Amino acid sequence: MELRDLPSVDELARGHDDPLAIDAARTVLSRARDEIRAGRVPGDLAARLRDELAAARRPSLRRVLNATGVLVHTNLGRAPLPEAALARVLDAASGYSSLELDLASGTRGSRQDHVAALLRRLTGAEAALVVNNNAAALLLALAALADGREVVVSRGELIEIGDGFRIPDVLERSGARLVEVGTTNRTRASDYEAAVGPDTALLLRVHQSNFRLVGFAERPTLPELAAVARRHGLPLLDDLGSGALVDLGDEPTASDALAGGADLVCFSGDKLLGGPQAGLVLGRTELIERLRRHPLHRALRIDKLGLAALEGTLLLYLEPERALQEVPVLRMLHEDITAVRTRAERLAGQLDGEVEETVARVGGGALPLAQLPSFACALEESLATPLRLQEPPVVGIVRDGRLLLDCRTLGDDELEAVATAVHTARA
Repeated sequence: MELRDLPSVDELARGHDDPLAIDAARTVLSRARDEIRAGRVPGDLAARLRDELAAARRPSLRRVLNATGVLVHTNLGRAPLPEAALARVLDAASGYSSLELDLASGTRGSRQDHVAALLRRLTGAEAALVVNNNAAALLLALAALADGREVVVSRGELIEIGDGFRIPDVLERSGARLVEVGTTNRTRASDYEAAVGPDTALLLRVHQSNFRLVGFAERPTLPELAAVARRHGLPLLDDLGSGALVDLGDEPTASDALAGGADLVCFSGDKLLGGPQAGLVLGRTELIERLRRHPLHRALRIDKLGLAALEGTLLLYLEPERALQEVPVLRMLHEDITAVRTRAERLAGQLDGEVEETVARVGGGALPLAQLPSFACALEESLATPLRLQEPPVVGIVRDGRLLLDCRTLGDDELEAVATAVHTARA
């Protein structure tokens, strides 16, 4: 085929009653010209146009089957929602809602009222407020409580987490001034004490997401830090990062942080809590009220669908055993290894793969030292890219020349879809 043999854009698009057909035809013909110049035959242009139109109509944000073994995978949307949360979202999204209406009085209400009472009951906090994510929660707290003043933080807690998010940058954007104390590996309560001055607004403690200092390291306990704050009449803000409402070992819970002396705690909703993206702030009523009245609150507030999902998730925690069964992140975290191995054996049997013992991770900056025993179905490495292009996409881990499909993050109801995707990719 030569360039002059190509149809015009109008000729190629003719017969397609689609407003995207002309642009799609231009794209197909442009690629065909490049192929002809490179000495290749472009093939069936009509079929390529149909494929181009299908790709243009396909949603970019799609469900993915997570076979990575990372429970809270930031690139894959972090925590999957419980069924109860999905039901609440569908109910709130299918029509109008009582987002900011007090149904009893008929007057304007607050969107914060939908989860505040639940959070107080679950954590013992005096008051609660929810915004879009934990970065927003921290930014709002610093802006409302420390604008133009000093915030004292340990050098060992000036962390950077995913996508270049740095605590010093958040402090700067909030209008607060950073005062570093201690060293990278050792900070004492006396370091905070010595740093407090007339311009100090609060003490900030930051969860060491994604890492732990071990060996020659020291860090004051929360009660020790709270005692320093009380002596100087300052609030103590404890950024828990991932956060948790139930005991998960090496992760602080919101209720423990409040009981330990923190005046405010903030944490994410879509990590160990297992809910939607959200930033939860809990603590003393007068401090929460200052955050609520700050102008940034409106810019950072959570939307109705996030609130609906959060409420549905929190209601499960009223019965902790139910939460452990129905919140996917908690269920995967505690699942018996025998069930994981059974899934891996079943998948390997369908796909002529091998069962490989491996280690899963929590992810999302949570429990960085935790190694969750797991089993994977090991396949040929060449399947990694084709599986990501299937519908639904399957994302695994390439290790030592093989593709591992970790079955701790795959459910029993997903194995058939994974098997179908592999068969299609091999065809």
